[in-house]
Amino acid sequence: MKSYFLRRLLLIPPTLFGITLLVFLIVRLAPGGPVQRDVAQMMGASGEGQGGGGSRESTESKIKPAQIFEIEERHQRDKGVWRSYLEWLGVLPTDVLRVARSFEEGEKELKLPIPGTIEQATITRVSDDEIRWEVPEGIDRSQWRVRLVTVKELRKRWKRQMRGTDFPEDVQARVVLYRPSFEGLLQGSLGRSDKYGDPVWSLVKQRIPISLFYGIISMILIYSICLPLGVIKAIKHRSWIDTYSSVAVFAGYAVPGYVLGAFLLVFLGARLDLLPIQGFVSENFSELSLGEQVIDLIRHAIMPLSCYLVGSFAFMTFMMKNNLMDNLAADYVRTAAAKGVPFRTAVFRHAFRNSIIPIATTFGQNITLIVSGSFLIEKIFDINGFGLLQFNAVIEKDERVVLGVLTISAALMLIGNILSDLCVAAADPRIRFK
Repeated sequence: MKSYFLRRLLLIPPTLFGITLLVFLIVRLAPGGPVQRDVAQMMGASGEGQGGGGSRESTESKIKPAQIFEIEERHQRDKGVWRSYLEWLGVLPTDVLRVARSFEEGEKELKLPIPGTIEQATITRVSDDEIRWEVPEGIDRSQWRVRLVTVKELRKRWKRQMRGTDFPEDVQARVVLYRPSFEGLLQGSLGRSDKYGDPVWSLVKQRIPISLFYGIISMILIYSICLPLGVIKAIKHRSWIDTYSSVAVFAGYAVPGYVLGAFLLVFLGARLDLLPIQGFVSENFSELSLGEQVIDLIRHAIMPLSCYLVGSFAFMTFMMKNNLMDNLAADYVRTAAAKGVPFRTAVFRHAFRNSIIPIATTFGQNITLIVSGSFLIEKIFDINGFGLLQFNAVIEKDERVVLGVLTISAALMLIGNILSDLCVAAADPRIRFK
């Protein structure tokens, strides 16, 4: 069994590599990225500045090529797809600090400010593909690198971002001064958010506790209610308890969580003013006493938790009921009852344990659901949870955040599958992993 789980653990890194690579390629190659969005906004601003008139060509002529390249560099889209992915992975060094500028026509020397200092580096152009650079005394030259971006490379970048537009003939080579460092996934870094400018880890750490709070409480309530209810429904099959509980469970399953959230928000929150309508806690939460903080947290959690739970009872309850009914009709239960074993003992010591085996297969997978949450429910109640972070990152095409939350979710999913195998092995002694 140890070798089996060791192999499963060793499969996690290559699986994560394949998942993140696929999503990285999709995000990079999908149209409407942050560079195209900023360029479109700039073109729109130029058009408004001309009174809304003028053709597309005249608007584009007002946008300097250097502005396009600066937008690319700001969004870290100036390099190739494969190199960018390897930099995010931490295999290749990335540009931690950098500054760039284009040569003017006929210019042989330019000054670049050194990031983090008041000094400037002197860049001298020797030929079309060669430069020489110097830094003032007191600056450690070994920490910095200079990269010359030739006109040929700029032409490729221009065609990638400005398709259908002729490359300007007056474009000059560009110089990038940067400090390289290995800061990727292998070094424990997920990069910085393109939208917020904060490290992805800090964004995740701010939001995961909120999603964990709702996820763990939802999971506890679901298992503590659905398993006993499923047992009662199996034992009292076709009784009034079974009938009315089935109506209630299916009614809840038929109502989507976000629809119930909108209903509760309007009636319990806005009209009756019984519960807070938004946020995880009140704005003055830190000023409240411990008891008041607990009450405030509960009042804010009632409506979101109701939305999380409403559609989850049916699946777990009827899985428990159907599995238990199948085992109660099995030969080994009838044999135990014929030998004088009490009905309670036959149910809970024999049939129940075999009935929770299918449920155990889904236990580890719930870890991902606990963390991810629901962006629709979080959006309705204005809760800054992990699900809303993922949704906003996809909408904004915030590459680093998308890859960061994907890596965390995929890793939890893979670990959850291993935990499911452990739960199945613990519930069913006949199963042995070899």
